[in-house]
Amino acid sequence: MECKDSSKTCNFLSDLEYQTGFGNHFSSEAIGGALPQGQNSPLICPLGLYAEQISGTSFTSPRKLNQRSWLYRIKPSVTHEPFRPRIPRHEKLVSEFNQSNSSATPTQLRWKPVEIPETPTDFVDGLYTICGAGSSYLRHGFAIHIYTANKSMENSAFCNADGDFLIVPQKGKLWITTECGRLEVCPGEIVILPQGFRFAVDLPDGPSRGYIAEIFGTHLQLPDLGPIGANGLAAPRDFLVPVAWYEDGSRPGYTIVQKYGGELFTAKQDFSPFNVVAWHGNYVPYKYDLSKFCPYNTVLMDHSDPSINTVLTAPTDKPGVALLDFVIFPPRWLVAEHTFRPPYYHRNCMSEFMGLIYGGYEAKADGFHPGGASLHSCMTPHGPDTKTYEATIALGNEAGPHRIADTMAFMFESCLIPRVCPWALESPFMDHDYYQCWIGLKSHFSGLSANEDNRDLQNGKPIER
Repeated sequence: MECKDSSKTCNFLSDLEYQTGFGNHFSSEAIGGALPQGQNSPLICPLGLYAEQISGTSFTSPRKLNQRSWLYRIKPSVTHEPFRPRIPRHEKLVSEFNQSNSSATPTQLRWKPVEIPETPTDFVDGLYTICGAGSSYLRHGFAIHIYTANKSMENSAFCNADGDFLIVPQKGKLWITTECGRLEVCPGEIVILPQGFRFAVDLPDGPSRGYIAEIFGTHLQLPDLGPIGANGLAAPRDFLVPVAWYEDGSRPGYTIVQKYGGELFTAKQDFSPFNVVAWHGNYVPYKYDLSKFCPYNTVLMDHSDPSINTVLTAPTDKPGVALLDFVIFPPRWLVAEHTFRPPYYHRNCMSEFMGLIYGGYEAKADGFHPGGASLHSCMTPHGPDTKTYEATIALGNEAGPHRIADTMAFMFESCLIPRVCPWALESPFMDHDYYQCWIGLKSHFSGLSANEDNRDLQNGKPIER
């Protein structure tokens, strides 16, 4: 469908169409017959369009890993003025983490929800890095960002040359226009915008806030299910891909903002980058509704590892080790018998960044709010706060089945050790009293043998001495 008014962003339809599937080879055309038949780059494309390939992997990657798409557009994306450093510079974006721009700390960190700015701020200006590891230049690593915005992008598009964006909106709906079409993304959904795609973000509901994981050098995929079998967790058919949609006409002064090596550059052109009339391939933006996730859980005893809640994973060359996992903690039943049901106290060789989209989190009775975040780095101990622990053991073995409802927490987990940016450590939203949530944990040690100690239990509850 063509945009009738090329001078402004077109209204999104309330019922956008999507294609379904994960990792499929898709094809879509906004005008019938726009896709070439039998070849990718004919001498003259249908409708006088230009053929342009976008590659997400090297040309010689194994077929099962190779990602690329062919776009058929009114004008090619190369038609722009030279890139120049964006002025003023964006000082809070990082894509190469070292001692000069970030710090290492094993301390448990937590942030309160960041306030939406009062001054006009779009998605690009409201984006800043919290922590990360590795380097986009070396094509290995990740970065975690927060975004806060209160205005739509105007006559401009953003392109991330450093890596893929996994965006987790927490507040406010996003209308995202991409070269493959349009996506509506609400809190409770996620969207993946692959490296190199140009996109624009509009805010139909006003102010928006959310989290972003950026991945350098690889792409997200569905985790293997192993002994779970053929079904469960995130189903491929629930991932949604846009259909072709284009803008035509003159757009004087249109700005492409490109993130390259963590720095922003701009280039001017006189047309919209969303002029793709047809496309086909498997390198595409896509979204997923987290409520579609089919969780698995313990049905007899003990608390399962959080890996059973993995939605997407970016693997490393080492089997079973992730550059980054995206894990969720959705509504579900707890039924384990004679078991401490919240997450166990833990030290992990992986590093864990957590966020909360809505509701509360089962292991933190107080202080962890929607829009907030926490970071527990490699081998830093963490687990339920004092209030959660005491409330759990007070129930004893008579707790019965319990449904965790009205919540959606998530975790970005990585094998790399993150360094934290100075503005995150100095943030007014840093919770400097986070450590206090564990200080109240007291000894319940009885000094008796196991058999004697069992005699001092009534209905699974310890007798006060």
